Amino acid sequence: MCVGVPAKVVEKMEYSAVVDVMGSQTTVGTIFVPEVELGDYVIVHAGQAMSIVDEDYARESVEEWRKLIDARHSETV
Repeated sequence: MCVGVPAKVVEKMEYSAVVDVMGSQTTVGTIFVPEVELGDYVIVHAGQAMSIVDEDYARESVEEWRKLIDARHSETV
């Protein structure tokens, strides 16, 4: 199973973009989504933007990721 996380494009170059993933920024490849624009939301997997998603989907997904992170954190405390 592959897991991708939603990220917002905050800077775009020719074949890559800087994305914000829950407050952390990283550079990802954009070869699979050459039409991506600044401000778009993408699903990131293995260092690549795999698809463009709408903002509502991205926000809902981030909420679920945060729940998982919070649950995991509460188990380790």
